[in-house]
Amino acid sequence: MPKMKTNSGAKKRFKLTGSGRIKRQKAGRSHILTSKSRKRKRQLRNDTLVHKADTPNVLHCLALR
Repeated sequence: MPKMKTNSGAKKRFKLTGSGRIKRQKAGRSHILTSKSRKRKRQLRNDTLVHKADTPNVLHCLALR
């Protein structure tokens, strides 16, 4: 059986944490920033974790499952 290929888009978007969870960036900070509040833009800067229900799909894209 051939090796499983990693999804190129996924490897650019996700990182694994030390505990094995998956880190991602928040959406909505690329354009039309003038209509968004300072607080909202500041909160969008921080990374967050992928939801537990979506983790198997992301791991499959990263060829880790």
